[in-house]
Amino acid sequence: MEQNMQPENRGYVINEYDVLKKVILCSPQYMTIRDVINETQKHFKDEGIHIEVALEQHNEFVNTLKHYGVEVILLPYHKKYPEQVFTRDIGFTLGQTIFVADMASDVRKGEENVLKQWLEDEGISYYNLIGDQIEGGDVVIDQDTIYVGLSNRTNQQAADHLQGLLPQLKVRAIPFKAEYLHLDCVFNVVSPEVALIYRPALTEEDIKLFSSMYDLIDVSEEEQFTLGTNVLCIGNKKILSLPVNKGVNEQLRSKGFEVIEVDITEIIKSGGSFRCCTLPILREKSAH
Repeated sequence: MEQNMQPENRGYVINEYDVLKKVILCSPQYMTIRDVINETQKHFKDEGIHIEVALEQHNEFVNTLKHYGVEVILLPYHKKYPEQVFTRDIGFTLGQTIFVADMASDVRKGEENVLKQWLEDEGISYYNLIGDQIEGGDVVIDQDTIYVGLSNRTNQQAADHLQGLLPQLKVRAIPFKAEYLHLDCVFNVVSPEVALIYRPALTEEDIKLFSSMYDLIDVSEEEQFTLGTNVLCIGNKKILSLPVNKGVNEQLRSKGFEVIEVDITEIIKSGGSFRCCTLPILREKSAH
């Protein structure tokens, strides 16, 4: 199943916390709440999104990544795709394979073709998950374990297919309350030992599982709404997080993380934060 790629182009990701070297983003140029597809959007539907502010914030986010040595690829944006800023969902990298997702929501169908075009232009091979309902926001990877959230966007069939394609890894399906959209809105791994969790969205069985494997940082209901779990680790215990999520940031710092605060609150009105806005294609082990 491992795909042969040219060394200079090879994608490689086996967890959520190694040093981020290469990542795909897309500017929120045409971002709008066209069809309400999650609870956050429902809340902000009337207020709408201020594009100038969103663009400014996204630009700061991109510059912050570059400042920390991350190569940022910006996909071309299109008016017909108002959710393109959330590149996490159009695919995911597992090991050496870049998987291209099959989008469940009509408003997002076609976004994955923009990714495929870029991969083809770069001569990067990929695996197309046609017919499987799966989005990258539901895929959280930690070494030999892949957690696949079962949501309105990702189904058991997709989890089973992944397990068949990657027999050397353990795929664990994680059901959660569908109103929270994607698994990374309620659970996220930020180091080999630490994970963020919003317990009310998950089953008792999975809370026990996560408790046995990680030191859990609990996210409050208020900070779940501002997507406290949806941080992005860029390696060496450095994490991008929203300034408004003070509780999460304080807990992360108390566990030795360096929290880099970037304000993208205009973008989160559409229901996604740092992890949702990034599709990592290359991470490397840190020197220590």
